[in-house]
Amino acid sequence: MKFVIKHEIPGRLRIHLMQKKMTYAQADTLCWFLEKQTYVTGSKVYERTADAVICYTGDREKVLGELRGFCYERADVPENVLACSGREMNASFRERLIANVILHYGGRLLVPDPIRKIWLTFKALKFIWKGIRCLAKGRLEVPVLDAAAIGVSVARGNFNMAGSVMFLLGIGELLEDWTHKKSVGDLARSMSMNVKKVWLKTDDQEVLADASKVRPGDRVVVHMGNVIPFDGEVSAGEGMVNQASLTGEPLPVQRNAGKMVYAGTVLEEGELEIVVRAVSGSTRFEKIVTMIEESEKLKSNLESKAEHLADRLVPYTLLGTGIVGLITRNFTKALSVLMVDFSCALKLAMPITVLSAIREAGQYGITVKGGKYLEAVAEADTVVFDKTGTLTKAKPTVKQVVVFGDYPKEEALRMAACLEEHFPHSMAKAVVDAAKKRNLRHEEMHSKVEYIVAHGVASHIDGKKVVIGSSHFVFEDEGCTIRPKMQERFNALPDEYSHLYLAMEKELIAVICIEDPIREEAADMIRSLKAEGIKKVVMMTGDSEHTAAAVAKRVGVDAYYSEVLPEDKARFVEQEKAAGRKVIMVGDGINDSPALSAADAGAAISDGAELAREIADITIAAEDLSAVVTLKRIADAMMKRIRGNYREIVSINSALIAMGVGGVIPPAASALLHNTSTLAISLKSMRNLLPER
Repeated sequence: MKFVIKHEIPGRLRIHLMQKKMTYAQADTLCWFLEKQTYVTGSKVYERTADAVICYTGDREKVLGELRGFCYERADVPENVLACSGREMNASFRERLIANVILHYGGRLLVPDPIRKIWLTFKALKFIWKGIRCLAKGRLEVPVLDAAAIGVSVARGNFNMAGSVMFLLGIGELLEDWTHKKSVGDLARSMSMNVKKVWLKTDDQEVLADASKVRPGDRVVVHMGNVIPFDGEVSAGEGMVNQASLTGEPLPVQRNAGKMVYAGTVLEEGELEIVVRAVSGSTRFEKIVTMIEESEKLKSNLESKAEHLADRLVPYTLLGTGIVGLITRNFTKALSVLMVDFSCALKLAMPITVLSAIREAGQYGITVKGGKYLEAVAEADTVVFDKTGTLTKAKPTVKQVVVFGDYPKEEALRMAACLEEHFPHSMAKAVVDAAKKRNLRHEEMHSKVEYIVAHGVASHIDGKKVVIGSSHFVFEDEGCTIRPKMQERFNALPDEYSHLYLAMEKELIAVICIEDPIREEAADMIRSLKAEGIKKVVMMTGDSEHTAAAVAKRVGVDAYYSEVLPEDKARFVEQEKAAGRKVIMVGDGINDSPALSAADAGAAISDGAELAREIADITIAAEDLSAVVTLKRIADAMMKRIRGNYREIVSINSALIAMGVGGVIPPAASALLHNTSTLAISLKSMRNLLPER
């Protein structure tokens, strides 16, 4: 690729591409290519000017070398990157905004007055027709006010005022539409799945393969708790599929042979073999966009109240117009009241504030599925944390394998990895990673794997039943025992580690000791949450009392509960809500899903189980748990801005009505100032809530 360097400082380049025109697809392709490079920390591509800004670390020549070798045709960019980028949509809205401004002001300067009056009259008919339709349905809402104001202005021959009102209303609608679509698009993109590996069925054997290599007609196996990666038809197995992300259905649906399943849904129970029908990434995005746009989840309680209040105020505005007209006998003063209403500002500014807050949260790696959850976070006074993979690091490591039977350490670890690799939990990943580091190959040497939520895994190897999981599962549920001569070794297991127990034929054969380091930021995060108004922080874990107590002391929670089951977590959340508290639940595993659903706002760690992410209302990037504090600050700032908008709208519009009735300003000025203030408040509502990072 040919380019010139327009500007340069250490760690930052601005280049201009030597091409006549840059398409949206080319801009998205180059942006994808740049951000894929490990040395690039940030990039922006401007298709209008064919410029690109690249922030990087390391060797400058390496950056330039990659750019010289780049070619649009050779870039293997995923389909969903181009289909769902939003770049074309933003450009379309920008062009529409510019066109509206040029038409309005250009018409005033260049179009002859008689022709302009005819054009404005026809344009006004659209608004008047909306008002008539609203009245025909027996509703007195904002379109009635707009129709009355524009209709009266046209009838009195004040075409400049009518044109200004219609122009400002059009700009306001355009900005609201753009903000809504952009926020929904950003939200949908962050919700779109990013499946990298799948279990491919070949010759009656499951092989872990790259998702990008799967083609229509291939068979993939989906295990419980995992996301369904492609649209397809079930060819074998039976399971319960959570389709909430696509259909909004709260309950999972049964799927068996012959039935269709769709990408992005989650298998809650069972196991499915699927014949792939479509591998397109864009279909998932489009379904999510449709679901979000139709869902009431996007509306917070305050948004709904604002809309209802806006509609309830319309009759009072009309009544006020009539009263002023009767008292003053002055048509101009009466019209000043009609030109100013509280409703359109309320209807415009509130949703923009909420959607902008959702968009800003996305900039910090936080996906929020609706404004009502941000409102819940702002009102929350209790936060419940899972321990493993949440307060502790998402990458625990195996520190020791203690054997109790006839199998050596390597063989015990091999069996454990073979079972655990099917299930998405940080402890399971630790076992699989440990086997890889020791070069222990663990092909599918077992029969069908059964996963018992919050307990463990069971299967058969060479006809012998093998289980791995918690102490409660192995010794109490499965009735496994320890050889008497090994009891002393068992009692000497190190307390500082978490333990996974592996047993065969009801006899313990090994204990895998896993170190689960506490996140460095966990203690500071909890202190910051309390500074932001959270009164109670609780930790709940299925781990042992000793381990839980040590972690709780170090991170500074107010209370902790050990050896709890999924239903215990959900029950605790319900009890807190019954006591009048607003609860946020933060977790990462399948066993956290009931509590995530029960909480006022459930937040899942992004590299946790797919089922947890799908059920949760909020997803938080796993790299830094301080994002929980950022989420709280954004939510609080959103509520503060909404209340501030209320005060500003009431104050400004009341003042305009008073000045209009007092004869200080004419109706045209009232309309102009009212619409300008509405637009200004809406534009202010689009700004970021938190200071720049």
